Amino acid sequence: MSNKLYVGNLPFTASEDVLSQLFSECGSVTSSRIITDRDTGRSKGFGFFEMSSAEEAEQVISKYDGFELEGRSLKINIAKPQENRSGGFRPNRNRY
Repeated sequence: MSNKLYVGNLPFTASEDVLSQLFSECGSVTSSRIITDRDTGRSKGFGFFEMSSAEEAEQVISKYDGFELEGRSLKINIAKPQENRSGGFRPNRNRY
């Protein structure tokens, strides 16, 4: 089991520090990142947190999944591995 957590349905005003402090009640938070829009810098409402062990990650899930923060019910589960993404800009080579 992984020790990396997906945290969704975050209030847009939530900070990594507040969530790290909250989750540290279950153990040591080794990394935290709230995903933001690259143009506006505004939170997208989800993030990833890593605990020092899988047992601590399970404790966070059991204690805080469904926890209400600033009127929003947090959704916490084990993060899925990041998929390789293809795509991006590819010029049309048949154009000329």
